[in-house]
Amino acid sequence: MNTSTQAPVAHPPHSKSKNSPVRAAVASMAGGTLEYYDNYIYALAAALVFGKVFFPEAGGVATLAALATFAVSYVARPIGAILLGHFGDRIGRKKVLVFILILMGTCTFLVGCLPGYAQIGAWAPMLLITLRILQGISVGGETAAATVLTIEVSPEGRRGFFTSSAPNGIVGGFVLATLVFVPISALPEDQLLSWGWRVPFLLSALVTIAGFIIRAKLSEPEAFLEAKEDDALVKVPIIEVFRSHWRAIVRVTFCSLAFAIDTVIKVFALSFATTVYDIPRSTMLWVLIVSHVCALITQPFLAMLSDKIGRKPVFIGGNIGCAVMIFGYFAAIQSGNVPLLFATGFLSVACAYAAINATYPSFFAEMFNLKVRQTGMALGLQIGLIAAGFAPTIYTALTASNPTNWMPVAVISAIIALIAVATALTAKETSKVPLDQLGAAISTSRSPSSSTTKNPGAHS
Repeated sequence: MNTSTQAPVAHPPHSKSKNSPVRAAVASMAGGTLEYYDNYIYALAAALVFGKVFFPEAGGVATLAALATFAVSYVARPIGAILLGHFGDRIGRKKVLVFILILMGTCTFLVGCLPGYAQIGAWAPMLLITLRILQGISVGGETAAATVLTIEVSPEGRRGFFTSSAPNGIVGGFVLATLVFVPISALPEDQLLSWGWRVPFLLSALVTIAGFIIRAKLSEPEAFLEAKEDDALVKVPIIEVFRSHWRAIVRVTFCSLAFAIDTVIKVFALSFATTVYDIPRSTMLWVLIVSHVCALITQPFLAMLSDKIGRKPVFIGGNIGCAVMIFGYFAAIQSGNVPLLFATGFLSVACAYAAINATYPSFFAEMFNLKVRQTGMALGLQIGLIAAGFAPTIYTALTASNPTNWMPVAVISAIIALIAVATALTAKETSKVPLDQLGAAISTSRSPSSSTTKNPGAHS
């Protein structure tokens, strides 16, 4: 009889002041800016200087080897998704976010300190590749960790808006990297190859320090802490996510193919315009800078729209827009009409692709239960992004026999976007679903008491 009147076990109060969605969103954007500032300066440096600094072969072979070190990170990303997702779902979102920031910032700074091949021989490319792999592991966990923490502290009806801070950070990192590298790349070649290329990498220390200060003030989401105290977390998230959420992983993977459109615009089209149609590099870079700065403004509004009308309509609309606008963008490049380039760049990046970018964090994260949310989102996202990483190489091979023929690239890009549309149509709409009802149910039967404890996120 005494057990029937026993008061339920109360959890100690958690600090809600540190868990504000605004603070989480700022930390997410700061981290995303660092991660992708580092990623893009590496891409630019690999194309411009790494072939001459780290590889002994002359000409195209060295450049190809340097670009291969950039692609290595895409292979390492799923490893980061599994490792960092595991610890995020086991020990906490905030701890992993801080670790990711330190790992990426340290690796980027060390790249700027590396001696070249002329100083230490084969050790130079080996160390470069090692640091690049560690960067890939870091990137593999960043977006999912930042999104999951933010979504779990966001108020109902505004999860899309607050989680859009992650892609805004990514866009900000691209803009910052491009602005920093433009004057650096204009240095005389001897200065560029000796010390100039190192400056953007060393400057990442400032962003790392700022991001660390912001993220160190975060605390774990309430829902995660309660699940941890109730012993309701799973021991091996990667096994559980394949058992109970394999459809969601497949869905996120195919939806993530849409990110190949981004690499077509930023990498392939940039090379195509400047080498085949002789459009000045500065013109194309400014098209990208202006369109991405505009995306920083449009993405939060598109995310708010997804909170109002749903994730699927906005995500699907963005993909359909990309399928159409990719033809317009290449046609503008072929025409050489600069105002038309800026107009189609804006429509492609700040409108169509921005709808994808603003929506995917909440759309993907809401497919998973709290207990496997970080692992599931990170894994599906990074597997899909492998296609994006190798898309420019594939497209270059497709156009090798006729470099002016951009039509196959546009057609394949449109098909990829439509695959993402078809996949998104199979997903449930989750924008109005309460946080504790997201994702497939996961039972916890490790102990007799666990079956009666609170089981956040396992009611659907």
